[in-house]
Amino acid sequence: MSEQSESDRHQHKNALAVSLIEANNLYRSYRNIAAVDGISFRVETGETYGLLGPNGAGKTTTMRMLSGLTPVDSGTLRVAGIDVVQDSRSVREIMGVVTQHDGLDAGLTVYQNLFLYGFLIGLSKSSAQKRTHEVLEFFNLRDRSKANVYELSGGMKRRLAIARSMMSSPTVIVLDEPSTGLDPQSRNRVWEELAILKESGVTVVLSTHYMEEAATLCDRLSIMDRGKILDEGTPDQMILRYAPKEVAQIRVAPGSLRRVRDYLNKHEIPFREVGALLSVTGDRGANPDISELNGITGVKASYRAGNLEDVFLTLTGRELRDG
Repeated sequence: MSEQSESDRHQHKNALAVSLIEANNLYRSYRNIAAVDGISFRVETGETYGLLGPNGAGKTTTMRMLSGLTPVDSGTLRVAGIDVVQDSRSVREIMGVVTQHDGLDAGLTVYQNLFLYGFLIGLSKSSAQKRTHEVLEFFNLRDRSKANVYELSGGMKRRLAIARSMMSSPTVIVLDEPSTGLDPQSRNRVWEELAILKESGVTVVLSTHYMEEAATLCDRLSIMDRGKILDEGTPDQMILRYAPKEVAQIRVAPGSLRRVRDYLNKHEIPFREVGALLSVTGDRGANPDISELNGITGVKASYRAGNLEDVFLTLTGRELRDG
């Protein structure tokens, strides 16, 4: 083979290695306060990628910059080769976006919401009708197509918002807190539909403050706080790096709480109070030894494996909360 052919192969290999989404040193501030402070990440084709962190971490601003809805102060951002900073309109043509506020028209039916959206994004009348029927079928919404939006539950509205984002047959879908405010059953249904989207080849980028959502849906995720990405990896990698192997959860009767606290402090056993529970971890990730607490009245202990919330606590020193 010639040297030129070898060079062509290397160039082809490098082209294949280009990520679908490439963000480099993204920065965005409001009133001189950094909302997103120089973050970088990559998302591969067909991947589900998550930003995990509390409200105020900068997730929504990142998602809005990614979808071309909020200007980038500095840094570079490319989606499928499109420079989002220079051409935000083009990126919206290949991207479905679901914001925290669904923006559905409550006075229209499910069908009308989908059809009108398709027409507004540039589909012809016949194409919008055809695509609406396809989306209704895909999301199992056909039996609700004539229902008015104001009649729908919160979970059904969220499903409709996700369905609407698929009207343009997007390459990538961006979801900001996809299941916030939903009951467990509705949340699971949304998760099922996101899994179906992934199987169909759609790249999914989502933000969440639910550790279970991140662990269930994401191939990879970034832990984000105060505008920065603290670390990145698969959920299992992150848990292996930062979470203790086992956490003891102790429920204590009010009259015994001080005694339990004093014991843990005296023996320098790491713990934190989470509502009515004390979460106890062993030193340097070892299993916590709380056997001597068994004799204290009103103490009930259970154990769980380390999880992403423990990862977040290790990285930030604070709980993964809504705010």
